Amino acid sequence: MSSPVLAVDLGATNLRCALVSDSGVILSRAAQPTPLNDDCAAALVALAQKVRSGTSVERCVVGIPGRIDYRRGAMEYGRNLPESWVESMTERLLSRDIGVPVSVAQDADLAAVGEAYFGAGSSFQDVVYITISTGMGAGVLLGRRLVHGRRSGLEIGLTWTGSAAGDSGLGLPLEDYTSGRAVARSAAERGLPADPVALVELVRAGDPVATGFWARFAAVGALAAVNLAHVFSPEVIVIGGGISQVGDLLLDPIRRAVAAYGPQGFPCTIEVRPSALGDDSGLAGAAAWATAF
Repeated sequence: MSSPVLAVDLGATNLRCALVSDSGVILSRAAQPTPLNDDCAAALVALAQKVRSGTSVERCVVGIPGRIDYRRGAMEYGRNLPESWVESMTERLLSRDIGVPVSVAQDADLAAVGEAYFGAGSSFQDVVYITISTGMGAGVLLGRRLVHGRRSGLEIGLTWTGSAAGDSGLGLPLEDYTSGRAVARSAAERGLPADPVALVELVRAGDPVATGFWARFAAVGALAAVNLAHVFSPEVIVIGGGISQVGDLLLDPIRRAVAAYGPQGFPCTIEVRPSALGDDSGLAGAAAWATAF
């Protein structure tokens, strides 16, 4: 067995670090709230050094919630993230400070790799992964190879709805309707619980306001899945992220939309599956990233 990989998941809410085996198994872990300020890089390095202490580690992979320039090995942009992250989240600086070679990856790309190699997409060649959590993102593997150019792409959460809302006539980016923050804000404006668990309980109980609100939210998530299905013709679409944990309330509308409005005439239906690894998709993905990408 080779040395474990040091995996870091830098989320907008939580900073998590783990040692991961080459088969994607989490061996040990630690976590703390993400400092959304100039101290983030120092906190990341300290947590990584704590987790790797006393262990033989040869590689580290850091998942970042922003656009990555893969050629330079650096974060380039992050919506609603501190500007200081762009300066500090580079392979050169992180490798120097953590003490082992570091690869940086866009967090949805990394989670997509985790699900494709070790999770819900492991029996498929062509996998679309969509995450709905603090923001909304996506990653795609075709022939088990990650789709990207010089930069990470597939910022599905930043694509536009085409709704009539908004001064531009283009509506708002998808994640302004579907992210955890957007759902909490919009629900509170309608007198509904901002807490997703309480909101889902109302939906399951048949509350008409909650049900109507949820239908709109699910429809935007389905729009993202249908659009990605047409662009990439995957065998499976894996839905991850915190809000995806509600299960059938989100997955069933997406399944119906992909069947009705997605690519037609396939010999097999495009499957829509929940994440098998949950919040650990990106951490597990680091094991495959360190050797195959």
